[in-house]
Amino acid sequence: MKPLLDFLPLIAFFIAYKFRDIYWAAGVLMIVTSLQYLCFYLYYKKLQRSELFTWIAVLLFCSLTLLLRNETILKWKAPIVYWLMGLTFLMMPWFTRVTLTEKMMGKAVQLSAVQWRNLNYSWVLFFIFAGAANAYVAFYHPSIWVDFKVFGSLGMTLLFVLLQGIFLYRYMSVANSESINGESEPNKESKSVLPPVLDSEDKLRDSVD
Repeated sequence: MKPLLDFLPLIAFFIAYKFRDIYWAAGVLMIVTSLQYLCFYLYYKKLQRSELFTWIAVLLFCSLTLLLRNETILKWKAPIVYWLMGLTFLMMPWFTRVTLTEKMMGKAVQLSAVQWRNLNYSWVLFFIFAGAANAYVAFYHPSIWVDFKVFGSLGMTLLFVLLQGIFLYRYMSVANSESINGESEPNKESKSVLPPVLDSEDKLRDSVD
């Protein structure tokens, strides 16, 4: 249920833009996002770091858009958030010695160090591309910007996650079969040691927009 609720602010933004204008949409986005995360906090007693980051970004870009009456500020939100997430994936191994993808999926999937690194780079490239695509549409095709923000970005994300799932499926099957058989040693193709279980706050949230 919660993943579906994550799309409510974006849907509210889209409806407000279609019936009023970008400034109404920015205000609605701030209000709905704030109410959503307040409800999450009251129910779960905490917010994930990705949710806090998204909340701060929404409040910052939307409030500046309204105060300065400049929709260009809001148009930069998605590209900047995408690029910051790509930078996070890129820089994380420098500080933790472990890629962010391994932290997210290491419990369910067994990969070698090289495979984790390549998978992590694929996320970096995706975020760079998604940010560039959003910026291009926002400034060169502004008439379809909101439609692309809602449907285009979501479609790109779902397609990328689907391709990742196809790639990881066989490794998930191996991990599950070894767990069922009670085997503790990884197979020869994967010599990486599985990282500790992390809280859900370390998982990627796909509702950047």
